[in-house]
Amino acid sequence: MKTNRIAATAAALAFLASPALAADTWKIDTSHVYVGFEVNHLGFSTTYGRFNDVSGTIAFDEENPEKSAVEVKIDPASVDTGHKERDEHIRGKDFFNVEAFPEMSFKSTSIELTGEETGTITGDLTMHGVTKPVTLDARLTMKGDHPMQKGLTAMGFNATASLKRSDYGIEAYVPMIGDELPITISFEAHKQ
Repeated sequence: MKTNRIAATAAALAFLASPALAADTWKIDTSHVYVGFEVNHLGFSTTYGRFNDVSGTIAFDEENPEKSAVEVKIDPASVDTGHKERDEHIRGKDFFNVEAFPEMSFKSTSIELTGEETGTITGDLTMHGVTKPVTLDARLTMKGDHPMQKGLTAMGFNATASLKRSDYGIEAYVPMIGDELPITISFEAHKQ
């Protein structure tokens, strides 16, 4: 009995000392988020796309930003390249196979500051049933009181990355349709 009480007390103290408690929770504003990609099409053109259903949270530690954490979920069925038939193809088995893999996610594993408003966010990206590390080059664009919503504190980030779709088992038409995918991210988050 005494051993259980000691273990419970130690667990409670560890929880209270957790750096996550120093962080504030911020929720990504789903109406002000952009996750886009570009892909070379047969060498003739570049196709641009985005995901319309993106959500996530940030545990932001203002005193120690490198102790912050980011989690994002993306619905691959929300892919939008501006062409209905192409989007249906991308949702199918050749590419995202959304029936078998209905969610993509990113969960940060480390954050490193590279300047006053810049840093790298490394994390695990799960796509098409495969999880691989990805590093984002991120920039804090602004943080402060929201000018249009009284009492709301907001912050914004832009980030870029590059990945190979074949690393995630999406190999259809490589190399005719590009393997390397530059990624662009921009979002606004609100303090909860």
